[in-house]
Amino acid sequence: MTVGDFERLVAGALDDIPEEFARYLTNIAVVIEEEPSVGMLRDLGLDPARDTLFGLYRGVPLPHRPHDFAGLPDHITIFRGPLLRMCGTPEAVERQIKVTVVHEIAHYFGIDERRIRRLGY
Repeated sequence: MTVGDFERLVAGALDDIPEEFARYLTNIAVVIEEEPSVGMLRDLGLDPARDTLFGLYRGVPLPHRPHDFAGLPDHITIFRGPLLRMCGTPEAVERQIKVTVVHEIAHYFGIDERRIRRLGY
């Protein structure tokens, strides 16, 4: 899958976010990187030899912001390499990108990892 095809799938996943949620996605950058670094995995408590990462949210979740919050944009990073290795077909890549985008946006809304996984993301 080309980088352009992958970028279009990420853009499509973002476009599919329902308006009731999308309207709150302000001051947030979504970027695509090839791989998470070994240091990043370790910082997250993951074992680089065993674990990988499809996406990462970095920022201040909405519920934790004061009313006068002003800060740099939050970031959602989608990691292309792990997604392509895990998914065997373009359709599987597209499905997993959608799951990953929703998962990271859920963190932006302040939903913790345990609850996101219970919801199936």
